Amino acid sequence: MSLPRLGAATVPATALTHQRALTRTGIVHLGLGNFHRAHQAVYTAEALAHTDGPWGILGVASRSAEVADAMREQDLRYSVVEISPTDTRVSVPAAHTGVLVAAQQTDAVLDAIAAPDTRIVTLTITERGYTFSPRTGGLDLDAAEVRADLRGDAPPRTAIGQLVRGLQRRLRAHATPITVLSCDNLVGNGTQTQRLVREFAEALAPAERDELVAWLASAVSFPSCMVDRIVPATTEAYQRAVAAQLGLRDTVPVPAEPFTMWVLEDRFAAGRPDWEQAGALFTADVEPYEQVKLRLLNGTHSLIAYLGALDGRETIPDALAQPFVAEAARRVLYDDYLPTLTVPADIDADDYIARLFQRWANTALGHRTRQVGSDGSVKLRQRVPEPALRHLRAGRMPHQLALTMAAYLCCVAPPSGFDAGPHAAAMVDPARTTLAASAASASTTRSFVDEVIAGGTFGDGLAEHPEFAERVAGLVDVIARHGVAAAAEDALRASDAEPLTTP
Repeated sequence: MSLPRLGAATVPATALTHQRALTRTGIVHLGLGNFHRAHQAVYTAEALAHTDGPWGILGVASRSAEVADAMREQDLRYSVVEISPTDTRVSVPAAHTGVLVAAQQTDAVLDAIAAPDTRIVTLTITERGYTFSPRTGGLDLDAAEVRADLRGDAPPRTAIGQLVRGLQRRLRAHATPITVLSCDNLVGNGTQTQRLVREFAEALAPAERDELVAWLASAVSFPSCMVDRIVPATTEAYQRAVAAQLGLRDTVPVPAEPFTMWVLEDRFAAGRPDWEQAGALFTADVEPYEQVKLRLLNGTHSLIAYLGALDGRETIPDALAQPFVAEAARRVLYDDYLPTLTVPADIDADDYIARLFQRWANTALGHRTRQVGSDGSVKLRQRVPEPALRHLRAGRMPHQLALTMAAYLCCVAPPSGFDAGPHAAAMVDPARTTLAASAASASTTRSFVDEVIAGGTFGDGLAEHPEFAERVAGLVDVIARHGVAAAAEDALRASDAEPLTTP
């Protein structure tokens, strides 16, 4: 028998995070993916359970209409399936007041950003969605989409273009203050987003530039924040979990681990929900929390994904169950990442790391190595170069960081004759074609790695340390000739032979 569809009339009140009827949109969110729906939307729903407010969310998908269409059919309802090896909990945030697809409804998106009721624009568009130059970190003015958005002769296609054109409409209509809040894994995401917005505005023609630049500086705030929750891709297993618990059919449930964290700067130009009621932490200095997360969680997560994929492991728990992967993860944490951090006083590093291993080992989630390993050319730039440079400048080789880069390169640009396996092949990366061409044309592995580093994919600093390129190239060769486990053992032996120093 077919189950009834999840919707406003069918959802049990006991499953709803809050009981309020949302009539006003106060937040426009760019990026209607799983992470937003399991993180910011949940915090907002829980805040509304404590305090009423005009904080309904208009969710904006970039190009695909799949989630938006399903949410419309379900009265903007969807389930969050919080899952662990011992328990499954299903809830319905009901925090959205509407959904749009930017590629199809660009004008409506710009109007929403400009609307006087909109107080906050939030973003989860992934690192690659910010269209910045890997070498400079600034707006990629060479990108065709960016140039088209600057010309303004067609609806903007990039998120930064849509954001600035929406803010431009706001300025012309009523010029009321607004907050732009990046919720992506960028170093200094508020500062970075502000820079990109400003650079886009400054690249406009003088007639529309000067007033806009001045208003952005005076009326638009860009707080930084750190977000943390493991949110895998949706599969039929989570649809079955919703059916079992609620007796309803939900085509777009979102799986998530029980753990969640949000740390924010409290710099909001026009108010905000009471997110602290949902457990969010407000602080004057987000950066230490951000660095802990980007390096200890995200950086190590990437290493697990690349090693696991090369070892034929489909999921992160499967990868971590291999002793050589678990040991590499432990050593990159303690040897290469932790010495480069100032850990906030309210975080116990050993407890935090122990919790990370529990989260990664959550077999009920089944987080795929191909998902975690995708977009490595953008992600690793935020995670590997700075700590690697700190060690190198102190005279120490960060062997596990070199292993991270070597395993990444073997996944997306495998050496001739080396089969990286189906999970590596399924990783999506904007640099895959370029890197594969470089690998195919290079005369040696070392020349390939030199070209990658000199090309600026991982910034400029590493090019000053040829010994790092030599180490990465050596590990690529070990992976290609003897397998990924042998390379991990090689890195471990080298780490053991080299005394730890504080960089």
